[in-house]
Parts: sequence; C-alpha cells; structure tokens
Amino acid sequence: MDKDEKARLEEKSNEKRESVFTSQRPSQARRTIGQTEPCEHCAAVEWIEDSSRGEIHCGSCGLVVEDGIPDPGAEWTNHGDGNDRSRVGAPTNMALADKGLNTVIDRKDLWGGRAGRHGMNSRAQRDWRRRVRLDERSKNRNSRERNLVEAMKFIRDRGELPSALEQVAAEYYRKAIAKNLVMGRSIRGVSAACVYLTARENNLPRKIEDVAGNFDMSDELSLKELRRTIRLVSRNLGLHKISVPEQFLDKFSSDLELSPQVLGEARYLWKIIGEMEEWQGKRPSGVAGALLYKAAGLRGQPRTQADVCEVAGVSEVTLRGLMRILEAMLKAVGEASEN
Repeated sequence: MDKDEKARLEEKSNEKRESVFTSQRPSQARRTIGQTEPCEHCAAVEWIEDSSRGEIHCGSCGLVVEDGIPDPGAEWTNHGDGNDRSRVGAPTNMALADKGLNTVIDRKDLWGGRAGRHGMNSRAQRDWRRRVRLDERSKNRNSRERNLVEAMKFIRDRGELPSALEQVAAEYYRKAIAKNLVMGRSIRGVSAACVYLTARENNLPRKIEDVAGNFDMSDELSLKELRRTIRLVSRNLGLHKISVPEQFLDKFSSDLELSPQVLGEARYLWKIIGEMEEWQGKRPSGVAGALLYKAAGLRGQPRTQADVCEVAGVSEVTLRGLMRILEAMLKAVGEASEN
C-alpha cells in the first residue's frame, strides 16, 4: 500500500470520527419532503417555519405544506402572574406565611438514622439545633411576618376549606393587612372573616355561627365582633355577594337525612316563590329551613321544628313566622294560577 492510499484512508477515518461527534440529534437533522422539494404551485423553494402556528408554508405563494409540527423551544411554565419564566421549584402557596419560598433545615437530617450513618454525633446535633432555632427566628423578625404565620395557621387548621379556597382566604387576609384592617383587631377574628367571605363568594353553605364555632368565637360578644369584622372586610375588599337560601338546601337536607324527593320539592318551592319581595331581609338559612320543613311534610317525611331549627340555626318562633309567610305566598301563587 503506497503512501497516498494510506493517507486517503486515514483522512476518511478522521472524517467519519468527526461526523460521529458533531452529528445533530435525529429530531434536528430530519427534514420532511415538503421542506426540500419545490413548491407544487409555484416551484419555489422558500419554506418558512412558523413556530407560533406550528406550520411550514411557502414564502412565495403561501401554500401550507405541514401543520402541527412540534415546538423545539423550551417548555416555559409560569405559576404566577409576573413575567418570570423559570421552570424550577413548586408554585407559590399563599396559605403559607412565606408563600413556600423559604428553605428549612430538615430535622430528619439531624436525628434520623441517616444522620447517624453520616457521622452526626451528639455535639454536632447540639450545634445544629441552635442553627435551626436561629433559622426559624430569622424568618419571623418583624410583627407583620409573625402576624402572617399565626393567621395562616388559623386558616389552614380551622377554616375547613378546600386547599384551593385556602389560597383565596389567605389572599383576602393579605389584602386586609395591606389596608390596615387588622390593626386593633384580633388575628383570629380577621382570619375567621376571610374564611367566611371566601365560602360565601364561592357558594359554599357556611353559617357565621359555624365559622365562629371553628374559631372558638361562639360567645355572644365574640360573635357580634365577628359580624362587625365581616362587614368591614367585605366593604373594603369589595366582596358583596349575597347568600341565597338555595345554597343551604343540600347541606340541610343531608343533615336532616331527607330523601332526594324532599330536596327536589324544596327546590321547586323556591323556584316558584324565590323572586317575591317578601323574602327581602330574611335570613337565608332560616328560609332554607322553612322550605325543607314544608317540603318534608308534603312528601310524607315530616321533621320536627326543633330538628329543623337546630340545623338552620334559628329559633322556633322565627321558623313559625317564616312558615306563615311561605303559606301566604303559596296561597297567592295558587290563586293566581287559577285565575
């Protein structure tokens, strides 16, 4: 083998080796027929890729030859409302005082079996316990942060809201702090008001008495203060949605162990008399109790006034007054239909 042939073979092997290390990924190297052959209409080879539409079209006549092509760009995910396009970390959690953005020293790394295996002795544990305390204190230096820690704990532990609505209640509380509504008021009371308003805005059947009981505010003075706080927060945050009796029918029917037929009858009664002005100013939970009391009697599943009043949170005198209004309205509707 002469020197020239040996040089050519060595050059070919070098080229092959370089192609292996510099070749593109298959997804980048592969090209379709529509991108290489001339256009069927104008015979031009001016293919343009529109990544926003996922199409490839002719730059001369506009003929689309491919659609639904994959986007080779980064899959940006933004969990917030800003312009941050970072794809790392979990989304912010409004129900936590620090929104879940702070890091913590995991106690399992100090006292678990893993710590012993990695040489964590008693002296090192003592030093790290001190660091854990300093780390926790550094996150709650000012009164606002301590306020948020206490309020978020109330909302999570006592609010009895779905996780998605816990975020909404926490956001209401942060807005209340920004408007200085917490100044001079208890953290417990403002947290309870935010929980009640969240439930009301999202059509959850919650009575003020139920929320007050969860937050240990059942006595008369605390309940009066809670109602005042609810009105204050509602007015300042623009939350003016009004509860209607229909929201309480499902829950009260379940508490009274009534059949679906009774619930359907109560819904029908509210449908035919719900638009009348006589209900203006009446307590929605009391009206729902009156509707179920009447529907249960019509469907042969009567309940006592005491049972209905216990579920609806009204007195028997109030229930009897609402029943008189209901009977008069049904009589008026019957007479109008006959005429």
